[in-house]
Amino acid sequence: MWMCISLRAPCANGTLRGLQVSRRCWRQQQPLAIKIARLSTASAVEGLDALSTSKRILYEQEQNRQRSLSDPEGFWMEAQRAIDWVQPPTRALDLPSDPAQLHKAVWFPDGKLNVCYNALDRHVAGGRANQTALIYDSPVTGVVRRYTYTELLHRAIQAATMLRRNGVRKGDRVLLYMGAVPEAIVTMLACARLGAMHSVVFGGFASAELAKRIDDCHPRVIVASSCGVEGIGKCVPYKPLLDAALKICKHLPQKIVVLQRPQLPATLNPGEESWQDAVDAIDDSALYSACEPVASNDPLYILYTSGTTGAPKGVVRPSGGHAVVLQYTMERMYACAPGQVYWAASDLGWILGHSYICYGPLLNGSTTVLYEGKPVDTPDPSAFYRVMAEHNVTTFFTAPTALMILRREDPHGAYRDQYDLSHVKAMFLAGERCLPEIQRWWLRHISGNANVNGAIQPITTPVRNVVSDNWWQTETGSPLTGIQVGLSEDGSKLPPIKYGSAGLPVQGVDLRILRIKDEFDEDSVVDANPEEAVPGEIGNIVVKLPLPPGIMNTLWNDEERFFTAYFRRFPGYYDTGDTGMVDSDGYVHILSRADDIINVAAHRISTGSIEEVVVEHPEIAEACVVARPHSIKGSVPVVIAVCKHHCQHVTKRQICEDLVTSIRDRVGPFVSLYPQNVVFVSRLPKTRSGKVLRKMIRSMIVYIMHNPTYSSSNCPIPTPATIEEEAVKYEVWDSVREWSAANPSSK
Repeated sequence: MWMCISLRAPCANGTLRGLQVSRRCWRQQQPLAIKIARLSTASAVEGLDALSTSKRILYEQEQNRQRSLSDPEGFWMEAQRAIDWVQPPTRALDLPSDPAQLHKAVWFPDGKLNVCYNALDRHVAGGRANQTALIYDSPVTGVVRRYTYTELLHRAIQAATMLRRNGVRKGDRVLLYMGAVPEAIVTMLACARLGAMHSVVFGGFASAELAKRIDDCHPRVIVASSCGVEGIGKCVPYKPLLDAALKICKHLPQKIVVLQRPQLPATLNPGEESWQDAVDAIDDSALYSACEPVASNDPLYILYTSGTTGAPKGVVRPSGGHAVVLQYTMERMYACAPGQVYWAASDLGWILGHSYICYGPLLNGSTTVLYEGKPVDTPDPSAFYRVMAEHNVTTFFTAPTALMILRREDPHGAYRDQYDLSHVKAMFLAGERCLPEIQRWWLRHISGNANVNGAIQPITTPVRNVVSDNWWQTETGSPLTGIQVGLSEDGSKLPPIKYGSAGLPVQGVDLRILRIKDEFDEDSVVDANPEEAVPGEIGNIVVKLPLPPGIMNTLWNDEERFFTAYFRRFPGYYDTGDTGMVDSDGYVHILSRADDIINVAAHRISTGSIEEVVVEHPEIAEACVVARPHSIKGSVPVVIAVCKHHCQHVTKRQICEDLVTSIRDRVGPFVSLYPQNVVFVSRLPKTRSGKVLRKMIRSMIVYIMHNPTYSSSNCPIPTPATIEEEAVKYEVWDSVREWSAANPSSK
């Protein structure tokens, strides 16, 4: 084996400009060429040896993980004691006899519990009856409402009684079509109380997509809101969308209950009932207070993953393992103790809303914040800071996209400076990869520490204002990687933050990077002999089986798809669908989805490695990178950029030239970014969780390249069901058309 590693000269800030790794090896006299894409400074090169040059510390987080892998039985039997079981498990793990079925391992197989009891009843009985369980903060309606554990329990029992009266029993499904309102959490808990499965669909979801989910899960009852309030004075009628969905459904529910919101009440059809009449009016003497015990592997809920085409994938969450892991992570990962306040700024329809708005904080005896609003315009960029300060938030969780919006609207902290946030212990980011410059800006912004540079940020003592990225998926239900900030108040005992990384693998996660092979079609071919990548090499991120507790145990009504989508391609591993690398210090860098790798003249380049250089430009607020076909190089990148508000049109040509120079210098000339391949837009199209809809943009570019005479403003690309604001799609389409017309050479 021969290996050559060459590093370019350090930049002025002490980072490295580029990393070039070439490797040649021989196996059985057959050459194998390994191509490693050059990464930009923040993601992989910054501080590459910053930890390795000194004695490696085996932090408690890694000690716990190693024990969880070497002794899963002992480790998880200890962890499960934090949960109250109706029938405590006698063993942690039941492995199938057939190695090919290892993805069907069962956690706590003989245990029985009720998740609602663990989230509410035990806290009421255990001394938290008068503690605030839920804070509903809705700047769009001007309402702030608090519920104690006693009050939230009473509401959950009322909702369970309503469901019971309408025939809901253990194993039945209840579909929720609501916004960020307390009644949604109440209904979720009521379902768990009865052993029924809830399936939360975003309020305002398109009728056709809603109908697919109704027909897939066959809900006995649908609970909906009359409308959603998505801005000050802006209402979206939900009930007409539900009515339209039911007209095309093959399955019809037995009952529909509608929460009448005063902003836009709905007209009810015969047989439908308002929440106010069906739930609020239930007399205490008629309440059904029992909790239904369920087996550990019984489903808690169905959550459909987003998609633009085909049948939705209904991720099924096992009750016992999920409860154990959420309880475990609340204090260790997220540094939020019982009685403290946890705020995840998300929609209940996303996995973050399920895990860390509803279940995680309540299982832990914490106070959870349900926020109905946006980072800006409700009423201004101070919204997030106000909520953190007003409710004494200990732990805050949001998407990196929200930070990009705040950076655009409040770059110098004028709104931030109005609030005391010294009590905030930790802030976590997930949903998309957080670019290093955005992470640094947020830390400077929040902490007031202007000296936030370089590649690594040690955690202070005592632990305060930590800004940490972590990585997980709808399918996993809890983090696969991160920095477990809650393990110590002594910052020196915690792994430092590496900008651009998603931290270190956590308990139960045997994460590997498998080499990308040119000869395999990633959609259909099984790689029977996967090869592990070397540190720093980009590859497919997988997790070796068995998976830790709480990860999905099937797809609803589609066991075959469950296997083929996640376990067929790499036998013995869970295929995350993400690409990235693990550096020499063990930090995981999530770079992009597998289909966001651009192949430029045989160089594999992560779109994320280009994006993080782009957003460092002083005039760029946010950006995404997509591929466009090229007749010679296969693909070349196109930058879709949003300028800061003060940017003038006359400067855009200079911005394009600056970006080309930076990319050539920081990533490499082989990236082939040309000035004419920078497209300026006013906004990026995003999902309601803040993910940029790159596939839609990519489809627009491909379409206009193949149809250069198409000049209609009617975009031919289908609208993704998860898009937050459809108008943005047409704004981007117009920009792509203008770009294509102005740059005929780019075709």
